Amino acid sequence: MSNGELRGDELIAERHLPAEPARVWGAFTSPASIAAFWGGSHATVPTESVTVDLRPGGEFALDTRAPSGATRRLRFVYVTIDPPHELVFDEPTTGLRTTVTVRPAGDGTHLTVHQRRLPPELRTAQAADGLASILDRLAAHLRHHRPSTERSTP
Repeated sequence: MSNGELRGDELIAERHLPAEPARVWGAFTSPASIAAFWGGSHATVPTESVTVDLRPGGEFALDTRAPSGATRRLRFVYVTIDPPHELVFDEPTTGLRTTVTVRPAGDGTHLTVHQRRLPPELRTAQAADGLASILDRLAAHLRHHRPSTERSTP
């Protein structure tokens, strides 16, 4: 595991994840999976708050709930969707751009999350630790929530 690395107005975090690229991609595009990991160690995300309109120009939004109960709505707009390799989305208010890169690596996936144009309030060690904790939660989610191999019957 690596912590997030802050470089000026950029933040980069990488992980080797115990799942094939299609599962990692699914975790970033499924509302239930996003709710399971997005808050990291500092917040929870109610599943019903997550919306995903997976198309360029489509919106991705969620609520984060702090331990104090304070809730904050986060909104992003998809720029690039190249399954299961790259997902790019912007936060329209600040211009923050996040690029999620998914690559096969040995027995799993190498994930890179690269955020550019960080607003000054996010150029902190706390923000880097927050991104690292989100990726830690993602790794745990992928380890403990295996996809079902059973098919539902009509």
